[in-house]
Amino acid sequence: MPANKKYLTQSPWIKLSKVLAGSVGGYLVTISFHAALTRVFPKEYVIVTSFITAYLLWATLLLVAFLIPKAWKTWAIYVVLIGLFSGIYLI
Repeated sequence: MPANKKYLTQSPWIKLSKVLAGSVGGYLVTISFHAALTRVFPKEYVIVTSFITAYLLWATLLLVAFLIPKAWKTWAIYVVLIGLFSGIYLI
């Protein structure tokens, strides 16, 4: 059963923005999150566990990008998270 056309995004730019937000933005959030974890836990432990948790977090953020209806909201949330986690790491 095909999807109802009125619920699908018509603009290719919005589709591209969501794909980029999910993949690139999700990747940057994942990297900054694990960098912030190195302030709390020893770096060796974070590196070992990030092999599994980084992929899970990135895949979840990729899916969340498509659940949020507006692409700019996804970008805004991801930029705030990147700033927050990077700030924790840099302090």
